[in-house]
Amino acid sequence: MTLSVVLAALAAVSGVAAIVADHRKNWKLIYLFRPLTMLLIIAVAGLGHASGPAFKLRVLAGLAVSLAGDVFMMLKDKRFTEGLASFFLAHLFYISAFLAVMRPRADLGTLLPLFLFASGMLTILFPHLGRMKVPVAFYILVITVMAGLAIQRFVDVGGTAAFRAFLAALLFLASDSVLAVNRFVRPVPAAQKIILGTYFAAQLFFALSV
Repeated sequence: MTLSVVLAALAAVSGVAAIVADHRKNWKLIYLFRPLTMLLIIAVAGLGHASGPAFKLRVLAGLAVSLAGDVFMMLKDKRFTEGLASFFLAHLFYISAFLAVMRPRADLGTLLPLFLFASGMLTILFPHLGRMKVPVAFYILVITVMAGLAIQRFVDVGGTAAFRAFLAALLFLASDSVLAVNRFVRPVPAAQKIILGTYFAAQLFFALSV
């Protein structure tokens, strides 16, 4: 068993502990396990070598910025705007990671479903966003671009690393969609469990794609 597998397993266990702590509102354990999960995921990415140094460094930067976003979002008095900005920057790093290893192209089979996703999310959210319309619109744009690049890379080159990044992108879309609907539109049953579960899985798959 390799060290990266051990660290990935520990990250999964820590992520489950973070979700349980969040459900019980045990703030000491939240403050322990949520950042610990991301630190373990960063360690997994640090051991990766499948996608080249440029991809690796940019994914590591995205994970580090995500850790800052986690700190903002896990506080009792959540700093949502700062967290949103952190994750926006993280997705820019992920986009730059994909651009380091591929050449983007226009593909209707990829663009159409993502356009429908982005349009649907904006339609659902916009009446409820108030002053957050512009930041959320830009966030939806950047995560959609990130997902499009992940899908295109998997379609073009295949392989385990590209497939893991593809899964990461889909899990990010799921996590952020539930978060947005739950925060701005209406409560989603078991929202925080879904958000954190898909978020940690997305970050871990990104780390494993390095």
